[in-house]
Amino acid sequence: MDIELISPSDWAKQKILSVQEYAVIAARAVGNLFTSPHYFGDTTQQADLIGVGSLPIVILTGFFTGGALAQNSGSTLQRFGSLSLIGQLVSLGMVRELGPVITGLMVAGRNASGMASELGSMVVTEQIDAMRALGTDPMRKLVTPRVISTVVMLFFLTIISDAFGIAGGGVASSLFFGVDFHQYWSTAWQILVFQDVFMGLAKPVLFGFIISSIGCYYGISARGGTQGVGRATTQAVVASSILIITVDFFVTRLSMTLFGG
Repeated sequence: MDIELISPSDWAKQKILSVQEYAVIAARAVGNLFTSPHYFGDTTQQADLIGVGSLPIVILTGFFTGGALAQNSGSTLQRFGSLSLIGQLVSLGMVRELGPVITGLMVAGRNASGMASELGSMVVTEQIDAMRALGTDPMRKLVTPRVISTVVMLFFLTIISDAFGIAGGGVASSLFFGVDFHQYWSTAWQILVFQDVFMGLAKPVLFGFIISSIGCYYGISARGGTQGVGRATTQAVVASSILIITVDFFVTRLSMTLFGG
């Protein structure tokens, strides 16, 4: 297998061009929201595939993440006689960080790869060119519905993940540490303030846009037949996962700067 070597300057130019192409695709996807036509049928179909299809894995990961968080934090809090704080710790951890991030990563692994492979297959089989020949804008027909659906559904999936994560923490606290379930729930809800909820619900909106736009970009940019589609699928998952973690760090820092805490 021949390995093609390129100079650092050519590599940098390729990366800059990729960022530029991604920015154009993302901007067009958002711009299509304000002009007609709108493909509500495609949007609803994608919402079903992304939201309902991701529900089981989101519920399972949220529940067991909350349970694991309760077990780890409970053993530490027990040493200091502060086991009553376990509900507050699990609630804050799930709502502010773990809920949005874990849900985003799960949806990215499931749907960013699906978008990239689906659109990539349409590119290599020239279905995209056929749509353009028939006067249909592929961006408006294929990309924008996926962006809308992912942003909306990830918002609600994160809420579900938070709820099941807190519930999982309550189950683990009751089973392994004997914490009263009603006391756990009351402290878990009372600790949450506007900053925590805002941070926890702003992140999935950004994560949903990242997942959908990255998946569609790598799909539309796929070249080189079936190998290119496979490569685009892998790159979409990796890039979206890295961006989710990176954006999470900066959103958390910005939120703490604005609201304090």
